[in-house]
Amino acid sequence: MAVQEYPAPESVSRLQTRAFGVGAIALLLAIFGAMRSPGAFYQSYLMSFLLVLGVTLGSLGLVMLQHLTAGHWGIIIRRPLESATRTLPLIAILFVPIALFGMQYLYTGHGEEKGWLNAPAVGEGALSNFQKSYLTTQGPLGFYGRAVIYFVVWLGLMFIFNIWSKQQDVNRTDRALRQRFRILAGPGIILYVFAMSFAAIDWVMSLSPHWASTIYGFILVGGQLISSMAFMIAVVVLLSRAEPFSSILQPRHLHDLGKLLFAFVMLWAYFDFSQLLIIWSGNQPEEITFYRTRLYGEWGIVAVFVVVFHFFVPFFLLLSQDLKRNAKVLPKIALWLILMRLVDLFWMTRPEFTSSAVPTWLDLVVPVALGGLWLGFFAFNLKQSPLLPLGDPKLGEAIEQHHEH
Repeated sequence: MAVQEYPAPESVSRLQTRAFGVGAIALLLAIFGAMRSPGAFYQSYLMSFLLVLGVTLGSLGLVMLQHLTAGHWGIIIRRPLESATRTLPLIAILFVPIALFGMQYLYTGHGEEKGWLNAPAVGEGALSNFQKSYLTTQGPLGFYGRAVIYFVVWLGLMFIFNIWSKQQDVNRTDRALRQRFRILAGPGIILYVFAMSFAAIDWVMSLSPHWASTIYGFILVGGQLISSMAFMIAVVVLLSRAEPFSSILQPRHLHDLGKLLFAFVMLWAYFDFSQLLIIWSGNQPEEITFYRTRLYGEWGIVAVFVVVFHFFVPFFLLLSQDLKRNAKVLPKIALWLILMRLVDLFWMTRPEFTSSAVPTWLDLVVPVALGGLWLGFFAFNLKQSPLLPLGDPKLGEAIEQHHEH
């Protein structure tokens, strides 16, 4: 089985060109918006950054989960997953504007509410001693130092699994290499979740420095798994329109991916509801601020929209075995869930800045800019290696044609 047997089809090159083109145009518009209204720009930028970060890190998590479980579901999407993880250098670059210029617009609060960057030293709104030591830009373990640690962890895992994957294509009988995949995958998943949990505290939860939730990071991790799996479904269906995937992708593959997407939707909903239930039952003044601003008025409408279209509608649709095996319907559900991830991130971040739930034009342009650049880089990475892991010992079983009954 030669490496040339599974090259990326021409459609990937077209996707790369179009994505970079659309992303570049949207980026120019976004830069214009940043000069006119930097506050509104960085609010949209944070939301958009979290979306592309989610697809990237969710893919890293799924790569490690596949090596840990050795499931056939992951063999079909392993190379697209690896290509998505290799966009992490771009994600690190996209974080720079937040770290250098955006913090004064994101972490200084709004109106009478002060953020952690300009919180008073004493009196009303002052931070606790622990918060003062944690929410700071000073020291090696301050905001910037922790961000470096997060990206070092993620980039380290990405480089290791991608390098080993290339080695496996060359040394296909190396059993020790297969064992190393599995040995690192378990701790790697733990490192990914821990780093993302603390990043969620630093970058998102600290928008409201006086509110805290111990499950907040898990909510974002659950959303990242949804984003990544939904994106992978859309990618493999797109690839199946041409060789070599047109003769490889089968309804059983889509069924497996659809079941995992269903499971991740339920996992995300479980984390989200658990947080609401614990805070609601506790009914402590310092804990209810998050939901007090998000469950009433205009934001209450957005909350209902998220509950219905991010959970209930996908939940009931994905219950159907026929829909999970349908190459026309399943990717539409997947793309819808990616859109709903953006809406959910909008609901999670924007109420800290305004009581209005009406999106601005930057809320449309900035996600297209970052998403276009990310998608173009992903397509570029996808062309750099065969579309299937040629050295995986279970590849033959995974792509074997099964007769459907």
